Amino acid sequence: MERLKNTLDLVLQELAAKNPHALGVGPEEWLKKALTKKELGHIKVKYFSKGILGINVDSSVWLYMLNLKKGELLAQGQKEFLGLKNINFRIGEVK
Repeated sequence: MERLKNTLDLVLQELAAKNPHALGVGPEEWLKKALTKKELGHIKVKYFSKGILGINVDSSVWLYMLNLKKGELLAQGQKEFLGLKNINFRIGEVK
């Protein structure tokens, strides 16, 4: 039983070394680093499926502002959060 535990620990350590996001860091955690507190107050992650991150935004003004930053966010997200292909912003409920 001890061998199994040690083997499992080694496998998890190797996964974490290859991909730091593999052990539970999701798009929400990445967005906390990528966006300001003010911007975070106006968005909510709706889904992450097949490499597409869906984000609800509370107003058309914030939709416009975040669309201006979309290219920068996408480039940064592809470096830090593996598997990200696109970001879709939509007006919707944020609470």
